[in-house]
Amino acid sequence: MAEADERPAPGTVGRLDRDGLRIAYRWLDGDGPAVVFLPGYASNMSGTKAVRLAHWCAARGRAFLSCDYRGHGDSGGRFEDGTLGEWIADARAVIETVTAGRLVLVGSSMGGWIMLRLAMAMPERVAALVGVAAAPDFTVDYAERRLDAAERATLARDGIVWRPSRYGDALPITSRFLAEASSHLLPAGEIPVRVPVRLLHGMRDPDVPWQVSLDLAGRLAGDDVELCLVKDGEHRMSRPADLARLEGLIESL
Repeated sequence: MAEADERPAPGTVGRLDRDGLRIAYRWLDGDGPAVVFLPGYASNMSGTKAVRLAHWCAARGRAFLSCDYRGHGDSGGRFEDGTLGEWIADARAVIETVTAGRLVLVGSSMGGWIMLRLAMAMPERVAALVGVAAAPDFTVDYAERRLDAAERATLARDGIVWRPSRYGDALPITSRFLAEASSHLLPAGEIPVRVPVRLLHGMRDPDVPWQVSLDLAGRLAGDDVELCLVKDGEHRMSRPADLARLEGLIESL
């Protein structure tokens, strides 16, 4: 669930028609490489990080793009009907329709997984990556460890289980989502991404352990990879100091 930023974000809101649904995006024209923010599970382009980065790019004359995957934010569709593959495709379609030239992809939580899949699918477009509590392959953890016996039984019976969230309303996990996501898992061993990568992760993250980013840093094929660990940081990394760190990492690229 996205944490809201009350400031209006700069840029123009547009809609892209896909599969009979309207996919919402926000585009700010400017110099490249464009910064593309990819939200996390059940988050959207009105969250604190997305709005803060839009203002940051506006102040520097840099192009900025963010979007709401189907079922998220202002886009059409029901959240519980969505799959990772559809959300990856939504992000790619918006990128290819709206932008030209090189990109700096910024992925938050599940957006970090989408960021990596896009970097592998369109390497000629991607100049650099920035992950914020990146959560590649997080569905494996749900399928194998996070669901208790009662939740597994509910999922098997109903195809959906609602899990409490510390960030707001309970969130759905569907058997369709878990099964489809397995086709988008990162390669075992080396990950064929060679662009500069910066990873930001809080060491008190209760949702995605910081060791996930440490493992990711070691498996990326490129050498220009830096990991920034924040000892008292939690999952959202949306405090003023965290956001300043994120801006600094993007600036360094």
